[in-house]
Amino acid sequence: MGLFDQLKNAAVSSVKKEAVNAVSRAAKSVGNSKNRSESFTFSTLPTDAAQLQALPEATLDSPFKTAALTIAVLCHYEQDVQATMEMLDFLKGPGEVSTYEKQFIRERLEGKGYKVRSFFNGATVANGYTPELPYTISVSENPYSYPDENWATLYVTSAGADSPRGIKMRKKPSTGQWFLNEIQCLSDIRVPAEEDPWA
Repeated sequence: MGLFDQLKNAAVSSVKKEAVNAVSRAAKSVGNSKNRSESFTFSTLPTDAAQLQALPEATLDSPFKTAALTIAVLCHYEQDVQATMEMLDFLKGPGEVSTYEKQFIRERLEGKGYKVRSFFNGATVANGYTPELPYTISVSENPYSYPDENWATLYVTSAGADSPRGIKMRKKPSTGQWFLNEIQCLSDIRVPAEEDPWA
């Protein structure tokens, strides 16, 4: 093989390699562009399983709907723990709220119901996390929201936290529904101004 042929082959190989790299970069770019957000508005929040199931979002045909309903349901915790657990059971589909999960929720929400309200529009530290009416919440995805085909972790933003908090869902392929798997959004946030001795 002559020098010219070697140079030609090297050039072709380099072009092919660059084309493959360009496709790879484009694919990664598409994957990293997942930052969609959806907003949900509720005139009232559900207080029992029947009211929950009557909401249009209760089809659970997207993880965004399931995440939004999870927050709406948790708002009722301080009023009625049992009804809240029944609603969460609906959101968990084939599963149910475990004893561990009940304890986890109790530890994080007892006397701190403001945590859940902090995810709604209009809630601030200064106003005691009182949402604007109607209740509106935004749910977002990021490039890492879908690690596997039937799993999703979406995010809600609290007015009392510096970064979004996750809610993990699992899809049931036979129905196309997304069910609640893990509530990851109940870590402590800044206390309401009226409860802060340093405010």
